[in-house]
Amino acid sequence: MAVDISLFDGCRVFVAGDLMIDEYVWGKVDRISPEAPVQIVSVEKEEFTLGGAGNVVNNLAALGARVFVAGIIGTGPDGARLLKMFKDIGADTKGIIKDPERPTTRKTRIIAANQHVLRIDRETTVKISHKSYEKQMEFFTKKIPDVDVVLISDYGKGFVTRELIKNLALLCEKHGIKAIADPKGLDFSKYSGVTLITPNKKEAGLAAGIEIKDKNTLVKAAKRLFDKTKISNLLITCGKDGMVLFEDPQKYYSIPAEAKQVFDVSGAGDTVLSVLGLCAAAGVAFPEGAKVANTAAGIVVGKVGTATVSKKELSSALKRFPDEMSAKYKSLSRISVIAREIKKSGKKIVMTNGCFDLLHTGHLMLFEASKKMGDILIVAIDDDDSVANLKGPGRPVIDARQRVRILSALDNVDYVVIFSTGELDQLIKAIRPDILTKGSNYSRDKVEGKELVEKLGGKVALIPVTENISSTEIINHIRGQEN
Repeated sequence: MAVDISLFDGCRVFVAGDLMIDEYVWGKVDRISPEAPVQIVSVEKEEFTLGGAGNVVNNLAALGARVFVAGIIGTGPDGARLLKMFKDIGADTKGIIKDPERPTTRKTRIIAANQHVLRIDRETTVKISHKSYEKQMEFFTKKIPDVDVVLISDYGKGFVTRELIKNLALLCEKHGIKAIADPKGLDFSKYSGVTLITPNKKEAGLAAGIEIKDKNTLVKAAKRLFDKTKISNLLITCGKDGMVLFEDPQKYYSIPAEAKQVFDVSGAGDTVLSVLGLCAAAGVAFPEGAKVANTAAGIVVGKVGTATVSKKELSSALKRFPDEMSAKYKSLSRISVIAREIKKSGKKIVMTNGCFDLLHTGHLMLFEASKKMGDILIVAIDDDDSVANLKGPGRPVIDARQRVRILSALDNVDYVVIFSTGELDQLIKAIRPDILTKGSNYSRDKVEGKELVEKLGGKVALIPVTENISSTEIINHIRGQEN
């Protein structure tokens, strides 16, 4: 089911993490220095943006959230600049501590001809003082009960300590609030107690002590992280290969990358944390939230610099990507309109539904015979979450988008629609099929939706399928061969 991002408006998100300024110096290079064999960058403009946990805040604000920030900064000009930038986007800064003994972290990136040529860091990684920690915990205790989700953005600059995470996680558990952390370092046991962590593939491999080369090693690394860390969920981002969400060591969802072209990966992890957190705050389950976060990350890596995704961009992308699957793919609302027009023209609609996780000859026979029974064949497929619930861990092996593309390549399939298990009645009412077909491996009384189809004037037909074959058997056979 598509996520309505208007649900993000007003969600209360608490962000705790390492705050920093990202400075971009843009220029051009047309000669080499006579003093050393280095390029001379002729500066054309400078830009300051929110970095680190600040970029998480920036993304959240851009998507309509109410954001409460907790972190530590210095008392110099950079600290003042950071506070002003937060206030300009409407973030609540009461949880930010000023420490005259610490600098405000600033990362300066030199960019010439859209190429990142150098980075200069001004920072400290010293652990925050006990006084600052106590002050933060006082703020956490007061604010956490009033928010919808807590995000922890750890950049290893000394603010996000093991003790801070432990007590923050306990507060979240006490008040029934999800805590999601973007981790740093090799010891992920630091994040025990949080609801979900979002490392990238390299970070996950290093923390697990396993070089992640393929799906098998990724699953092994995830299992080791679950064993070592008391976390409930794990999202591993895999760059051009998308991301994989683990709800436990055996149950996972693979989400392919959305980016068409990558210019800069700076801040992609911040975007994933922000959007996934907003989805959680809006009551969206992690599997669906991860898909939305994946789409958002695909947008920001197509921009140069630490960028955010706007509501308009995300909304457009969420609508666009499914439509690009195939001209035959239609949303539930759109197929309803199309079905009415077909009915007006006097044509007969045949509908069949199922997972169709791995297409085989039995499916082809079903589609061929179904099309012969009417004029228009609509194939409705279960969405990924529904397939996982119906078939178990590791399913589907082919995600919904790819299943749509495969089905759309068949000449006898006219339209494809995706639905969730709970939407079957809604789907039948939208299409009002003249005939609902299923394979003869079903008994007529066991066909879900039969009574509603007949009540609306249609009928159920069982298609003789002589091939004794199933997707599950094929998949299990393949897995057995791999083992």
